[in-house]
Amino acid sequence: MDYIILDIEFNGRKFASELPMEVIEIGAVRLNGELAAVDEFSALIKPVYFSKLNSFIKKKTGIPQEDIDRASGFVPVIRSFLTWLGRSEECRFVTWGGEDFKRIVLDTRMHKLDDAYWMSAVYYDLLKVYLRGRGLTNDVSVEAALEDLGIPSEGSAHRALDDARMTAEIFRKTFAVLDPESDARQYKDTFSNAKERRTVKNAIRLAQSQKFELNWELLTEHVLAGKIDLADPRKAAELKAYFEAEAAKAPKPRGQGRPGRDGGGGKAESRQPDAGGPGEGSAEAESMQAERMETDRAEVDRAEVDRAGAERSDGPGDGSAV
Repeated sequence: MDYIILDIEFNGRKFASELPMEVIEIGAVRLNGELAAVDEFSALIKPVYFSKLNSFIKKKTGIPQEDIDRASGFVPVIRSFLTWLGRSEECRFVTWGGEDFKRIVLDTRMHKLDDAYWMSAVYYDLLKVYLRGRGLTNDVSVEAALEDLGIPSEGSAHRALDDARMTAEIFRKTFAVLDPESDARQYKDTFSNAKERRTVKNAIRLAQSQKFELNWELLTEHVLAGKIDLADPRKAAELKAYFEAEAAKAPKPRGQGRPGRDGGGGKAESRQPDAGGPGEGSAEAESMQAERMETDRAEVDRAEVDRAGAERSDGPGDGSAV
């Protein structure tokens, strides 16, 4: 079994556009079963759109514009990469986050190539393995993981081959905590984006803070309406499943068996309707909840604005999760 440590860079940008971001560099290191480096692959790619790199990407990656101008397009490069991959009788990929696979699949489809190889390939998200092994919850960069593990950082960050080499060092150091079966992943299409899922999560937090019944229909009608287009049934089903999974993690509202405030697991205080007031679950109560959610919807909007501002200041990420 070989392990292909994969990293990509893409032509991210700070402005909105309907045109896709594309892979501009692929770097990979092949490790054998003893985790020794056998060989490497590195290639720049001239993108179809935004082939002139913006100042942010040039500064971040250090890739000269003239090198991109001389580079081959995605089709010949990905074919060369697949030929290189074919030297392994059996292999599994290792990435830092899931973005690398996503970008390769999207570019493969954009160029109307067969994506069967990538859809069937197995990879390990080393970021998740590392976080679990270190007992962490927040994502970290490759550079931060190297420092944490006491591994010298060599090469240029945000160049694909150098990042793949550094990721290989982390893989060797954390290999003992890898579960070959449960950590195995395959790429799956998603129909929602990170911002949309974040909006759903913010809505859950709002509902929790206001002691609302966590109800998908109420949230979609009074919070998500106008923010997320749910016309695609695949996106709607995906976001509903995401909502249900996230809502299950949230503490239950009072009256639904939440442990007492002292954390001792005592019986929760039962919520009774005020005399003459609307009973829980009544149409009037739901109406009041909806009105409060409409009023507090601005909180979700403000959270999105704040997050967007932070993302603009940080700039777009490369192919690795951050």
